[in-house]
Amino acid sequence: MLWATPSNAAEIRDSSRPDGISESDQIGLPYLQCVPYARQISGIQIYGDALTWWDQAEGKYARGSRPKVGAVMSFRPYGRMELGHVAAVSRVIDSRTVLLRHANWSPIDGRRGQIENDVRAVDVSPANDWSEVRVWYAPIGNLGTTAWPVNGFIYPEKARKADRLAVLSSTEPMPKARAAEAPRQAIGADFLRGVRPEVEVKAAPVRRQLAYSYTAPKQAPSRPAKLDPKLADDPIGRIIAAKMR
Repeated sequence: MLWATPSNAAEIRDSSRPDGISESDQIGLPYLQCVPYARQISGIQIYGDALTWWDQAEGKYARGSRPKVGAVMSFRPYGRMELGHVAAVSRVIDSRTVLLRHANWSPIDGRRGQIENDVRAVDVSPANDWSEVRVWYAPIGNLGTTAWPVNGFIYPEKARKADRLAVLSSTEPMPKARAAEAPRQAIGADFLRGVRPEVEVKAAPVRRQLAYSYTAPKQAPSRPAKLDPKLADDPIGRIIAAKMR
């Protein structure tokens, strides 16, 4: 674990540019803040308090709800953490666990502003969407008990044009506007070529057997119409009776 001292803090912090931290730090606090450290190790060039990083990243850097190595986890302000927090992902362990590199989280030996490398953060959100995490806290030697709210992850790559809209998780349905833009796939002329009849594909074996063995019932031969005795000797009547058969 690396501790930030006045000498190495000066190496991490670029004093020639806005360091992007609160005014109290700009006037010379003796410890390192999370923002300049996250910016240095991730390469994401965002300045300003940690709580502003998520909105500043929109349209500049890709964002999402899944951890990746090199991405910055953006914490929302919560409780006494009024300025938010940023931490870089150094390793993805599984769908619920990552390792972080960050500064000014745990006080170590009573000193703030310490750098912690490869410490655990666990997703405790019900939907496994990384909206709430518990983070390793050095004073207790374990994960802290607080579920910290998270905006998501800011990735080092630049945002694509399609990513400049709101970030969607893999489980959210596609909005109507995006769905309308999706290309339509035409059905080719050979779509039904080689398709077997439904009775052969879907019907149960017994039903298929019945379908194959079915034949239309034979019609009984029509019986000749009885000739009215009164018309027996009438030629016209015999013609009418013949047509009635």
